[in-house]
Amino acid sequence: MSRKFIAIIAAIPLTVAIAACDFRGTDTADSEAEVANTDTGADYGYDTYGNDNLADPMASNDAEFMGDGDMAGATTPDGIPDSEERPIMQAQVVLDRVGFGPGVIDGRMGMSTENALRGFQEANSLEVTGELDDATKSALARWERIPATRVVTIPASWGQLTFDQIPDETADQAEMERMGYESLDEKLAERFHTTVEVLRQLNPNGRPAGMTGGDRAMRTTGGNATPSPTASASRSASPTPTPTASGSANSPATQSYFTAGQQIRVPNIGADRIAPGAVEDRGWQQTLASLGVGTEQPEVDRIVVSKAGKTLKAYQGDKLVALFTVSSGSSEFPLPLGEWDIVGEAFNPPFNYSPEVLTGGRETGEEYTLPPGPNGPVGVVWIDLSKEHYGIHGTPDPSTIGRAQSHGCVRLTNWDAARLAQMVSTSTQVIFEA
Repeated sequence: MSRKFIAIIAAIPLTVAIAACDFRGTDTADSEAEVANTDTGADYGYDTYGNDNLADPMASNDAEFMGDGDMAGATTPDGIPDSEERPIMQAQVVLDRVGFGPGVIDGRMGMSTENALRGFQEANSLEVTGELDDATKSALARWERIPATRVVTIPASWGQLTFDQIPDETADQAEMERMGYESLDEKLAERFHTTVEVLRQLNPNGRPAGMTGGDRAMRTTGGNATPSPTASASRSASPTPTPTASGSANSPATQSYFTAGQQIRVPNIGADRIAPGAVEDRGWQQTLASLGVGTEQPEVDRIVVSKAGKTLKAYQGDKLVALFTVSSGSSEFPLPLGEWDIVGEAFNPPFNYSPEVLTGGRETGEEYTLPPGPNGPVGVVWIDLSKEHYGIHGTPDPSTIGRAQSHGCVRLTNWDAARLAQMVSTSTQVIFEA
């Protein structure tokens, strides 16, 4: 995005609490301030696609397959055809690319995909049915050459990463350096907007679906892909899960099905190019790359959250340009209906756990500052609102979006929240409606 939104809220106590989702202090926020960000620091596991694209090496590189700058020119990018067509997943992939988020990409119809279809239909002046009907299929046919999946090689540098289990107790969580992914599998699933279960289905016996015995898998050595013979194509062959590295003696290693250097089939998500110079915060740039989210997003004037519809719609003028499924509010902490302003954004924010805010003032107790990370209570980003204690943020549990209630705030998948953060600014109007 060309419009810069650099957030700095300095010296503000981070009082984000699970109940009221409060990022800001109760009386110290500066309405003119923009928001402070926490740099994730280490570059381990972060290689870039190239000098003109700072996404990771697994990026879609849509430009290579786009005729006339249009995604309609895309073709199978890896030369290994899938074993099946996967029409619903293909529709989900296209919807995700064009800004109508289907949530977790799993090849199945569900609430988030139906919401995405409704958004696409509204934006394209179609009858709004939420179904993959003939008129919608015809409109989506523009991108019919974009396959549902592609084959990528997990970067060798991911072998340097450490993964720790998140303890159940808040006090123990506060002792962690970062609330990161618990396994390479989880990191990989979030990178491609899906689940570990779907990745396993796309890679039976640890091999990309559609790969034959004559195909050769790729292993990475020193960051360069080199061919090596694949494992046997026998149905009984499967990779042996190995523990990922653990950064703490108190955190048992988590078993991972996939490994660095392995060639696997993934949902063919795109819109992931990170333009050089577009992001000044190095940690946030890495976060965008880790979520497959690009910097080239529309600038929106207005977002509308519907409690009943469980959606967040983003508009340029009167034109709908994006839609995401959300969780918003509960009976105890309802969504605050009305119009609000965006105060700023915090990228990779820490989280102050406050029992007093958690219970609406009914109880008090020890407060803890939880470290940043995708598995933190507010995920990778906090979009701060003028309504005290409320914001729009990510989640450690993407599969619950739209299904579980929130504690007053608006919650999205980490990848949708990160994408939305590239669209909004302090001039964006926020409307919460029933």
